[in-house]
Amino acid sequence: MYKVLKQEGRAKRAEFETVHGTIQTPVFMNVGTVAAIKGAVSTEDLEGIKTQVQLSNTYHLHVRPGDKIVKQLGGLHKFMSWNKPILTDSGGFQVFSLSGLRKIKEEGVYFNSHIDGRKIFMGPEESIQIQSNLASTIAMAFDECPPSKAERKYVQDSVERTTRWLERCKREMNRLNGLEDTINKNQLLFGINQGAVFADIRIEHAKRISEMDLDGYAVGGLAVGESHEEMYYVLDEVVPHLPLNKPTYLMGVGTPANILEAVERGVDFFDCVYPSRNGRHGHVYTNHGKINLFNAKYELDDRPIEEGCGCPACRRYSRAYIRHLLKAKEMLGMRLCVLHNLYFYNTMMEEIRDALDEGRFAAYKKQKLENMASPLE
Repeated sequence: MYKVLKQEGRAKRAEFETVHGTIQTPVFMNVGTVAAIKGAVSTEDLEGIKTQVQLSNTYHLHVRPGDKIVKQLGGLHKFMSWNKPILTDSGGFQVFSLSGLRKIKEEGVYFNSHIDGRKIFMGPEESIQIQSNLASTIAMAFDECPPSKAERKYVQDSVERTTRWLERCKREMNRLNGLEDTINKNQLLFGINQGAVFADIRIEHAKRISEMDLDGYAVGGLAVGESHEEMYYVLDEVVPHLPLNKPTYLMGVGTPANILEAVERGVDFFDCVYPSRNGRHGHVYTNHGKINLFNAKYELDDRPIEEGCGCPACRRYSRAYIRHLLKAKEMLGMRLCVLHNLYFYNTMMEEIRDALDEGRFAAYKKQKLENMASPLE
């Protein structure tokens, strides 16, 4: 059950009720690909840094430890001891990124595991079965993510196949949710809009999938090589053709600036590996841009990463100490940076929600972008 509470222009502030709790949107989903956030971040950590939704990967969990094992252990929530919502992506993007190892056909995709090379087949039914075994809150439909620079004919054919796959996903989800031994019989299904940077293909596809009355809608196939301007253009064109009374999810995006721009265009779900990946390399976000703690100028810097930040790293440790840990390759350094970055993202989403509640999002966005473009040092 999705309810829009406030709107400012196209930006929307909403809440989304699920069987695992209510999600306040706009929301950033922390990426835990293999049912863990990279950087030694525990479930207790996630609870302490304002995490609402955790995202895991269908393909990776199918390969290891195996979705049937997760089902035997009571599903993903029990497996990783997380009682809030989880979204599982369908594996479609992994198929796209394994381009050297895959063959796409109408029935699905044949490819080789990146771990042991064994042959795997995944189609719409298989993807939904795996996600049902994982018992996530939200399952994503199986799609193909065509390269952003693919030729028009390829993209058109691919999108039509993705639509046929979506119909199969929906049928399979309905069947599985009615079975006795299904762990989460209230699993939700989000469809994915594709079409590379061809606005007309995207719009046509958005209209087609909107008619299917799904639980939510994602815009996929962006942040895969096109420019930020092209991404914003696609959102400007497509989002108005997706249902206003359903959540809109921009997959795999992005930087704080990307998120602010997309919220303004009506998006309310986000996920991205940037905060954890950057954190593991000592790159940390602040309200005055990103800083690299490996830089020598932080060697004697006894300030926290950001003054006034309430994250576990900033409450106790200095830039100098965290830099030392990173240089010494101590895991704690990486962990503190990841915690800080995720806290920064979750706090920014909280600020966005407050600004929308109070009708001052445009002013907030302008100020935030100005601050982030002007480093303090």
